[in-house]
Amino acid sequence: MLKNTDPLLSGELLKHLDELGHGDALVLADRNYPAYSAGVPVVRVDAGIVRAAEAILSVLPLDFAVPPVAKMEAYDDPDHLVPNAVRVLELARAAEGRDFELENIPRFDFYERARSARLVVLTREDEPYNDFVLVKGVIPQGA
Repeated sequence: MLKNTDPLLSGELLKHLDELGHGDALVLADRNYPAYSAGVPVVRVDAGIVRAAEAILSVLPLDFAVPPVAKMEAYDDPDHLVPNAVRVLELARAAEGRDFELENIPRFDFYERARSARLVVLTREDEPYNDFVLVKGVIPQGA
């Protein structure tokens, strides 16, 4: 047990998050996502997407150079925003203390981008199209 660490962050998940480098991506996925097809490590988290994002964002710095958070387009409609997407974006902005936009990626393009991710975090989220890419940034000097 670790002090001041979200209990949802298992040793396995913390190890994988720690091993991500600047610019590496992870996929945060709902239970419908084909997690094992990407060929990268999959860590299961016994929580919904928002709770998992909250835990991960408590330790994972996000990138400045590229959109640090992207979502899978829902129902082939670029204007459709699943409710959890708003919450995940709010959590990411709060964790980083800055404003940025949520990138929207059409479904099959999302799968293609996910193939270059270094980790998939598979949640128990049952609402479809709750799939996100988070891009790791750096910890500023002196932080």
